[in-house]
Amino acid sequence: MSQGRRKHSPAFKAKVALETVKGQETVAQLAARYEVHPGQIQAWKKALVEGASGGFVNGKDQKARSPAALITRLYKEISQLKVEWDFLAETSSP
Repeated sequence: MSQGRRKHSPAFKAKVALETVKGQETVAQLAARYEVHPGQIQAWKKALVEGASGGFVNGKDQKARSPAALITRLYKEISQLKVEWDFLAETSSP
């Protein structure tokens, strides 16, 4: 019978992905050692490689992107609230 889904910590995922990047063992060997599907290890490796550039972002770049993302999120929220307001105004009118 199946044990169900296991949840792995971010530290565990990073450890396995780093070992994959090192290339000292094959993905199949790591999968057997850590009892994880090889496809999952490849996904963790891809996430590690794609996210690695985030560690080299200086404070200026991060601050420059942050307000734009905040503004976009706030506009979406305003739009959603306006739709809800209009709907409630229509349904409450006699």
